[in-house]
Amino acid sequence: MASAPGITGSPVPEQEGCFLAPDEWTADWFVDMNNTGGPVDVWVVEGVDPADLVTSGEGYDYFPGVIPADRLRLVRADVPPVHD
Repeated sequence: MASAPGITGSPVPEQEGCFLAPDEWTADWFVDMNNTGGPVDVWVVEGVDPADLVTSGEGYDYFPGVIPADRLRLVRADVPPVHD
């Protein structure tokens, strides 16, 4: 996470892993929910077996581990913040 806040704006990870969205609608929902403090990027993660995902108590899937950089592909950069 470095200096970036978590999905809900928390300073610590919500789970010990990386939340992944199964489709573009869900990815957009996560971007809109947390994109209030500055631009964000959207990445595709390749090579994840859905059976390896864990469902959080809130119902969202995450990969419980580190995802190597060579399995990431940037698909949207600097999505601007949401303004009400």
